[in-house]
Amino acid sequence: MLREMAEVTVWPEPETPPPYQVVARAARESDGLLCLLTDRIDADLMNAATRLRVVSNCAVGYDNIDVAAATARRIMVCNTPGVLTETTADLAWALIMSVARRIVESDRYLRAGRWKSWSPQLMLGQDIHGATLGIIGMGRIGQALARRAKGFGMQVVYADPTRKPEAEQSVGAQHVGLHDLLRRADFVSVHIPLTQETRHLIGAAELALMKPTAVLVNTARGPAVDEAALAEALREKRIFAAGLDVFETEPLTRESPLLGLENVVLLPHIGSASVATRTLMARMAAENLVAGLSGRRPPYLVNEEVLAS
Repeated sequence: MLREMAEVTVWPEPETPPPYQVVARAARESDGLLCLLTDRIDADLMNAATRLRVVSNCAVGYDNIDVAAATARRIMVCNTPGVLTETTADLAWALIMSVARRIVESDRYLRAGRWKSWSPQLMLGQDIHGATLGIIGMGRIGQALARRAKGFGMQVVYADPTRKPEAEQSVGAQHVGLHDLLRRADFVSVHIPLTQETRHLIGAAELALMKPTAVLVNTARGPAVDEAALAEALREKRIFAAGLDVFETEPLTRESPLLGLENVVLLPHIGSASVATRTLMARMAAENLVAGLSGRRPPYLVNEEVLAS
């Protein structure tokens, strides 16, 4: 799609993000930039990219882009909302089930040749059906997770600055404060954008409120959870387990204390990683870029005010 209307330069190593300086150098010579959430697009980069008119992020979140700086320079910022809602909710649900029933741990146990016999106390986990699910952030993905929970007869409580009457009516969700949610929930799933206010929203004090049988799942943004505090809580078994698809530093470093723990499932940020969803995300990102470079309003424009400036 892009090559039909522009000269396109593509970073050739899909498994390794391009260094910041490589992106900055390419941006200086470009009218448009299609980037990933691993690419930092800041004011310094935009200052030197005098031709740049559109930055299209192939992701829903855009905390990797300085949107205010882009708007000040009349650069359109775009994202790919909505498309990955159900796919990411699927993964969050998969983590809930995997962690609660110790699926990954059991698989390692069997493969290591440690399984000797059926035992009434082997790999005891937590029931999902009838439990209480706490959702932090009742946006599209949070609501999609709540719909899945309804099929398992779960009670749903949620914490969000804005009440969601439709979700309350459709799945019987109850709006509560964050601390109340943490005290009540058997499963806590994080679905919030990363901002200054949500960084380390779940820290040592918040983890201390959770039940010792509770499970924490994060498929949103890694820095929403204080990883060091979580590792300590898991190591001391102050909570039952956790399932993480995102981390404070990505990729997860070998020094991470999480790697030595059995009661956590770790995934390499694959929340939207289905063939259909990633293909559609790429198409949406390209459509945004084509529209912006053609003088039209991109279909998924983040900074609407840039058109009025």
